[in-house]
Amino acid sequence: MSRLELLVDRDGPLTRAAVLTDGRLTDLHIDHAGRPSLLGAIILGRVERIATGLNGAFIDLGNGLSGLLPAADVRRPVLEDDSPHFRPPRPGARPAPIGALLRTGQSVLVQVKADATGSKGPSLTMDITLPGRFLVHAPLGRDIAVSKRLGSGPERAALARRIEELATGAGWIVRAGAAQMPDDLLAAESEALHLQWRAIRDDARAGSAPRLLHPGPDAPTRALIEQGASAPAAILVDDPAAPGRITVGDGPLLSALRDWCGRHAPDLLPRLSPHKDPQHLFDLRDLDGAIAELLDVRVPLPLGGSLVIERTEALTVVDVNAGERGNPLDVNLDAAAEIARQLRLRNVGGIVVVDFVNMRSRGDAERVLAALSQAVESDPVQTQVYGMSKLGLVELTRARRGTPLAALLRP
Repeated sequence: MSRLELLVDRDGPLTRAAVLTDGRLTDLHIDHAGRPSLLGAIILGRVERIATGLNGAFIDLGNGLSGLLPAADVRRPVLEDDSPHFRPPRPGARPAPIGALLRTGQSVLVQVKADATGSKGPSLTMDITLPGRFLVHAPLGRDIAVSKRLGSGPERAALARRIEELATGAGWIVRAGAAQMPDDLLAAESEALHLQWRAIRDDARAGSAPRLLHPGPDAPTRALIEQGASAPAAILVDDPAAPGRITVGDGPLLSALRDWCGRHAPDLLPRLSPHKDPQHLFDLRDLDGAIAELLDVRVPLPLGGSLVIERTEALTVVDVNAGERGNPLDVNLDAAAEIARQLRLRNVGGIVVVDFVNMRSRGDAERVLAALSQAVESDPVQTQVYGMSKLGLVELTRARRGTPLAALLRP
């Protein structure tokens, strides 16, 4: 079984959380103090302008920032107990006109589902979700939805019934890893998430808009949430605020993570510890070099050949080079796993086009497509492989989440 570790440090304005699988970097989360992300933040906003042409509303989020709330993402308000329910439109149905749902000056509780990019502001939804390692609380819903990764057998229905009995409150999305977790851990997580929601809702009802009610999860927390049931065997925190990184008490970085684990992941507390070596943790594990390589255009493949990854205004292009290896199928299968890893580590979003090495048969092409689809399956960010075009190019999309790595690390 693979060994997972989570290494956390603060380097100037950067807070970094790196997941290592058997010593190799497989996931990376970074916060930049000067370029803060709003992803996942819950904000009491105010309707600034109804945009009939876009069938959406621009929401004042405070601090001179506004975001777009599409009509399809409008849900029932939560600022009064007797507010009507705004159901999402049925699949394929057109949402109601935005003017029938919201009015200028109205206070609305929204969540940022994508950060601002270029000239576009944040993308918003009223479909609030609070993610946990095994469960996601969707408090404005009433149903229990089970991950499709668990298949379609009777296990899905049995797990849904189990969560219905264990969970506090209504509206839950059950992640695949929940099936293997004990009842007490699932019940504790559901209670923590529900209490978190009640505090947010009560705060929204008590004050004026616009204002931030709940920030999105920080880098270390995101790393733990996205690992789900694959809990790290060790969580090491290099906290430079602690002199010599050896203190009687916790530094602020370690203290915050210990507090979050105490409320949301008590099983991880024994695995959490400060880094006590005088040499910085990321230096000791040679992670600075590995992160710097993620900004390179060319990526060597483990068994030979290389990838060339280039970002354009409209999409990301990945070119697979065979190098000196003679078998196109072997090169492409090697490339498929590395492409999935690079997209995740670099936080690439939007359209991605891959030019694999030309293959001899349709069967080989199908094997490569299957390998790529399997490689992106574990990505917590929704990634869809659409197939191969007539020109032999593979098309896929990866949802935009947060700020791309290159933008976070630019000078």
